[in-house]
Amino acid sequence: MASQLPEQPVGALAKSPEPAQTPNSSTSLLKGKHVSLRPLNITGDIEALYNSLCGPENDRLWTYMPGGPFPSLATFEQYLDKLSADTFAFTIFTHPPTSPSSSSEAGIPENSKVVGITTLMSIVPAHHRIEIGHVIYGEALKRSTAATECVFLLLEHAFGLGYERVEWKCDSLNAPSRSAAGRLGFRAEGVFLRHMIIKGRRRDTAWFSIMAEEWENWGRQAIHIWLSEENFNAEGQQKRRLEGIRDGLMLKVKKEDDIVKEQIQPARDDTHEA
Repeated sequence: MASQLPEQPVGALAKSPEPAQTPNSSTSLLKGKHVSLRPLNITGDIEALYNSLCGPENDRLWTYMPGGPFPSLATFEQYLDKLSADTFAFTIFTHPPTSPSSSSEAGIPENSKVVGITTLMSIVPAHHRIEIGHVIYGEALKRSTAATECVFLLLEHAFGLGYERVEWKCDSLNAPSRSAAGRLGFRAEGVFLRHMIIKGRRRDTAWFSIMAEEWENWGRQAIHIWLSEENFNAEGQQKRRLEGIRDGLMLKVKKEDDIVKEQIQPARDDTHEA
């Protein structure tokens, strides 16, 4: 009689056997309270983007990026052409402090300012995987409420399209990007050594990710609470840090899971004894 082979472990079933949706320029205007993300229009956006992101005063913005800095509008246009071919790119607009009731033809409040670029990239619909990358913020956007909302809108959009994993990758020496990933709820997964060569230099790449379940259970709510008006005083200073809000929500979910396990365990024991 043949010996019984041990059972082989297998992964959990995907939420859906169908591919996730591919980002579509006709439905991808992402609008929040402080910021709007509109699919990149090189012809219409390039001059404002160049003024916001280029010039000698902005050279440091490009240290860890695969391209730049750009000495001319023509070289910047070449970069944007390649970016548009390789990724789904967005132009970032910050809204005026008091958004007018009227909007531009694209649905963005009038007098909004172009302040940066962000993209969805490494898009693999069949495996429900996508990445936020090529993020370049002008100085006016860095460490701002609008910057947090920018990532919130991208995460909400990506998970809404059916992706189960959103990635964030950066040069391991890029401390601000690594810090931002952790603050926003991305889980550190490790460092790929000598992963790339950028501008003639070796790059070790730090990998981060957030899963659909993490976003649904605490990630979305944490950023939503942090962005609320109640979380800021009259001077615009935060009352609670995003990390603290998220930690509290994660602890609550864990306690609820523990309660469910305690309720299920006796039933399992009774069944076993029977």
